[in-house]
Amino acid sequence: MQHGGEASEAAPYGVPTADQHVWSHILLDRFEYRAGGDGGLNWDAQAWMGTDSNRVWLKSEATLRDDGKLEDGKHEILYDRPISTYFDLQAGLRVDADSRAGRNWGAIGIQGLAPNFFEVSATLYASDAGHFAGNAAGSFDLLLTQRLILQPQLELNFYTQSESDRAIGSGLSDLEAGLRLRYEITRKFAPYVGVSYESSFGKTRRLARSHGDDTEKFRFVFGVRAWL
Repeated sequence: MQHGGEASEAAPYGVPTADQHVWSHILLDRFEYRAGGDGGLNWDAQAWMGTDSNRVWLKSEATLRDDGKLEDGKHEILYDRPISTYFDLQAGLRVDADSRAGRNWGAIGIQGLAPNFFEVSATLYASDAGHFAGNAAGSFDLLLTQRLILQPQLELNFYTQSESDRAIGSGLSDLEAGLRLRYEITRKFAPYVGVSYESSFGKTRRLARSHGDDTEKFRFVFGVRAWL
């Protein structure tokens, strides 16, 4: 009887169950104006909703140029599930929608916070035209003070086949690097300034020249980062 009483006291509420509470998060990682060359308004936003184990992600990024053209428009809806302490597996659909010809892709990849607080992602895409593409991105927050944060960022895009209607060449297509210094007025709102560098390579560089676009772009940026 004593043994049974000890067992009851040790687990008075029964066997614990997984937390099924539904959470949500919206992050406007970049909302900025890029000054210089064919500058314009750029955004990179993410939102998710779900439990600790199953989530739906929405991602959107694009640039609205000063001449009114929308470029580099990529919008994704993804299913997300943790696969390790650091990384989540994501799979779903991507739609390229901007001033150029549209394209639909299937997507599968990983995203997470690697050791030493590196935000990284790597995604493989398969298009409705039978082409493949890859994207790899990383960033790191360097705390100069409790509110002043320096963020280096790097992103690479790869394609297996050229698409002249989207000015994309096979191989390493383009690179974007940035360095942004933000001041967190609150944890949820931070204005920033910085620089952005973009370069195209190989066949993409030749296609960009044929369309009259710049193959290298160095710009000053200023904007805000916010989340809720």
